[in-house]
Amino acid sequence: MTRIHLWRGPAMGQVREGARLGAWAVAGVIGLAVLYVIGVFAFGGAGWITAPFRGEADERDNTVGSGEFRQATYEEFFDLCEAVQNAEGTIQALQEERKAASETRATQIDQSITALKATRIESVNDYNSKAAQEHRAPFRDKDLPYRLDIEAERTTCTN
Repeated sequence: MTRIHLWRGPAMGQVREGARLGAWAVAGVIGLAVLYVIGVFAFGGAGWITAPFRGEADERDNTVGSGEFRQATYEEFFDLCEAVQNAEGTIQALQEERKAASETRATQIDQSITALKATRIESVNDYNSKAAQEHRAPFRDKDLPYRLDIEAERTTCTN
């Protein structure tokens, strides 16, 4: 009778040993990768990854989170509104003076009024732009107007 020989391959023990070595190799590679990532973060090598988040947080802490910033912004709104009112008051006083002024003085008064109107418009625009800024708006006093009107004859700094 003829025998048919089938090739059986490596013994079962050898297969298990190969699988075990493969598992150790994979575990070693994963372990080295984890150590690499820990080392990168531990020694700041990945700072560029978190830079956008840290930068935003630092900026917020240095501005909005700062008590000094909040107080200065709060007072700045009052100062800007007061500057508008001061310009209006001076314009009104000069207009009263102009009624009885000489021609030379009237020319000087007209020039002063023009300059004060420009200053007033600048202050109104400054107030409005700062009131619209998201990081400043929360520190505007509730009694101050949300916006100042350039066309208004009189500005009221309380609601």
